[in-house]
Amino acid sequence: MENALQMTDKAQKSQKLRVAGLDTQKPTVFEMQPSAPKRSAIASDLDLLGLRKLRFTGSITATGDADWTLTADLGATVVQACVVTLVPVTTRIDVAVSRQFVAAVAERVAERVDPDEEIEISPDDNSEPLGTHIDLAAVMTEALLLALPLYPKAEGANLEASTFTETGKTPMSDEAARPFAGLSALRDKLGKDE
Repeated sequence: MENALQMTDKAQKSQKLRVAGLDTQKPTVFEMQPSAPKRSAIASDLDLLGLRKLRFTGSITATGDADWTLTADLGATVVQACVVTLVPVTTRIDVAVSRQFVAAVAERVAERVDPDEEIEISPDDNSEPLGTHIDLAAVMTEALLLALPLYPKAEGANLEASTFTETGKTPMSDEAARPFAGLSALRDKLGKDE
């Protein structure tokens, strides 16, 4: 356990871990709790009103011949503006984070002849190209961004329906705006004609 604590302290001092320096036999354990100024900078980068708490703990383990797996837990208390009223909304986030750092992806990127050529990656794939370093701060910030509520809403805040139309015309309803709203009526009419 003493060895794991030393690795934790080392990882805390350096947020970018040099891949060549990682132990291939044992997991490298890390724990990050950014200071208030660093949390403020992250909040600014992510357009948050505040970031009260942020903790990122986990380990990096060698997988295969040259690949690495990061598994971690991210905990944060974020403050965002309500999408309806703009009042502050506080949300607690607790998510598991998993990333695969794959040498083969990095080689595919390096071997491309055409720099505009796209590499297809599955949308649910958590693989990233393996570089010379693993940036824990970047992984933590990306995981936080992905876990943020897209439309934070204050309790009791409702978006009222508004209709806009020219004078003398019937306003379009939500039902009429749906692209397939009239198909059931057309199907019924066609059924009667037969």
